[in-house]
Amino acid sequence: MRILHRPRHLATSEVQAAPDPYIPSHGSTSFAVEHYDLELTVRLAGNQLEGRAIMTAKALVPLVSVDLDLVGLGMDKASVDGNRVVKHAQRAGKLHLQLPTPVAAGAEFTLDIRYSGIPAPNNGQWGEVGWEELADGVLVAGQPTGAPTWFPCNDRPDDKASYRITVTTDADYTAVCNGTLISHTKKSSRETWVYDQPAPMATYLATVQIGRYKLLALPASSGQCQLPITVAVPKKLQSKAAAALARQREMVDVFTQFFGPYPFPTYTVVVTEDELEIPLEAQSLSIIGANHLDTGWESQRLIAHELSHQWFGNSLTLASWRNIWLHEGFACYAEWLWSEESGSMTIAERAAAAYAKLLAEPVAMTVGDPGPEHMFDDAVYKRGALALAAIRTAAGDANFFVLLQRWVAENRHGSVSTAAFVALADEMCGDVPGFSAADILLPWLYRQSLPSLPLG
Repeated sequence: MRILHRPRHLATSEVQAAPDPYIPSHGSTSFAVEHYDLELTVRLAGNQLEGRAIMTAKALVPLVSVDLDLVGLGMDKASVDGNRVVKHAQRAGKLHLQLPTPVAAGAEFTLDIRYSGIPAPNNGQWGEVGWEELADGVLVAGQPTGAPTWFPCNDRPDDKASYRITVTTDADYTAVCNGTLISHTKKSSRETWVYDQPAPMATYLATVQIGRYKLLALPASSGQCQLPITVAVPKKLQSKAAAALARQREMVDVFTQFFGPYPFPTYTVVVTEDELEIPLEAQSLSIIGANHLDTGWESQRLIAHELSHQWFGNSLTLASWRNIWLHEGFACYAEWLWSEESGSMTIAERAAAAYAKLLAEPVAMTVGDPGPEHMFDDAVYKRGALALAAIRTAAGDANFFVLLQRWVAENRHGSVSTAAFVALADEMCGDVPGFSAADILLPWLYRQSLPSLPLG
């Protein structure tokens, strides 16, 4: 496969004209959501959820009905522009609403849906994703199809919207969501937390974390970034978290140097009392387990990896899941940048180690379009990072890092594709003799055999 052209960029209020081939049963191409206002009441005893989702949307075609994604929860009532929906149906993870009156293409409309139930993860080919009841709280792991387990949505990565999330839950528990905490109130045995996320966000990046967390501000030394960084951590893990996250601000400074400004007003790290197989990514926050609280490379690279997703994955979000290397390959390369800048192994050493592992453990796949069964395979991460190393070798350091910064700046809070990256790389490196991003990336992304290890 050779990428030769740059597609039309997707605006915030647009989606692609066809279902995502990796999740064909999710999402709708007939409308785009511009804003979600979610009001959640969570009773931890029994894991009970009552929700209200108010969605401001735009019809992309003439509409007489709307299909939303909702898994394991029941709709109680719904209205469109204040008019009650009379006919609806739920089956196979879809909520079908017959609109009270037709909506013309290009017109805005508001959906108001009340729903309830006992949320649970959606168990599929990527394991259990979505709303998960912890030993003492709640965790949401949304990637790639977990959002419908806790709110009705248009579950497509290219349909990004702003959010306001309100969570009312048991007293003495803290709710952590995307964006900035704008209010916290207590009433009797309940507490309410309200978060605002104005930057466009894909559904799978929306999250709710509930636990016995203390919200602590990560201190900043003179000369370090002054970004507000909050650590949500159980009391007994505070000292371990402080040690493990001691270089978090240095990581922000390094990534800002190479990628451009941090793309959101705040950053939060949630530390669960439970152990997690891997850390989790969400917009403006990361979730790590108690087992990741150490200063060794394996934990530190994961902390850096999740931070880098704020640039590559959250601000710049893939238009289709087949382009997953644009998230994971870039985040893996960010790990290597941090390794070198922090005085650990050099990028060349990290690349050589990754290359050796790929040689020893070959996978029958192409990382530029790995298929849904392989989209989170380790080869996507490491081979994607090596593809960037190949671009850097061919372009030279100056061109490469200007390319990364322009890539981030020009696609801020938007949807991206491999073809768009190829086009920008060719534009940026046009004065480099013989440079062709498509030719460089082709063997790394779209062939199974490994090319030679990039030098430099």
